[in-house]
Amino acid sequence: MLQVDRLYEAVAEKSPVCVGLDTDFSYIPEDKVDTTLTKGENIFRFNREIIEATRGIAGCYKVQIAYYESFGLDGMIAYKNTLDYLRREGLVAIADIKRGDIAKTAEMYAKAHFEGDFEADFITLAPYMGLDSITPYTEYMKNKGKGVFVLCRTSNGGAKDFEYEKLADGRHVYDLVGDKLNAMGRDYIGGHGYSSIGLVIGGTHIEEAKEIRAKYKDSFFLIPGYGAQGGKAEDIAQYLSAGNGGVVNSSRGVLLAYKKQPGVGYAEAAYNECVNMKEAIADACSKL
Repeated sequence: MLQVDRLYEAVAEKSPVCVGLDTDFSYIPEDKVDTTLTKGENIFRFNREIIEATRGIAGCYKVQIAYYESFGLDGMIAYKNTLDYLRREGLVAIADIKRGDIAKTAEMYAKAHFEGDFEADFITLAPYMGLDSITPYTEYMKNKGKGVFVLCRTSNGGAKDFEYEKLADGRHVYDLVGDKLNAMGRDYIGGHGYSSIGLVIGGTHIEEAKEIRAKYKDSFFLIPGYGAQGGKAEDIAQYLSAGNGGVVNSSRGVLLAYKKQPGVGYAEAAYNECVNMKEAIADACSKL
């Protein structure tokens, strides 16, 4: 089965909530740190408890590699263990690695993150160097059912620096990127009508939201920006299609939810936040 079909079904069964495991050691409450373990081991233990608490609500999990790289080999073991745990438990794992390099190098990135120690179901890519920086990953779509999410219109303020620039034909740069990736993705359509080549569409900018969703009907969206970055459910809902066709990532909002719920443990607080997020998005979708 294609991973994009698994993801669609997970969203249908649970919700479009994507828990971002962008875990910094400082996020772990001081009284919950086991001093007999390394920082990486503590991070993995924290992740595992968050996953177990939220697995009935979250459609998928996104693991941001930079947070683990910052702790060196110890951190990368935690990264591997987190991905292994997710995949062993049958949960959809997105590795947020944002790679984007020339074809031969891309082949090595594909091998590194679609097989071996760091295998994930999906990875994120940056398309700035062109479609030949994306093509090497398609072998894994064909042969292993893997998927990618490619940066198109992102949630950060700096998106306006390049992505919103106008082309001679009136389109934005992000339109050009989306159009080319959408066309490329038609060769990898799954059973639910979505391509294994998805798009990263930030939820903090709502201009032309309905147009973007309508234009890229067969592109599954990874939607960052909810919660801590300011994206609201009513804005996010416009990028979904009948509550599916995308996953909505929240990282700090879930991992640090315990700071806004006095007396509640971090795993239970994460669950509560995911429930609130699921309900808010469902309510917003019902009003469209």
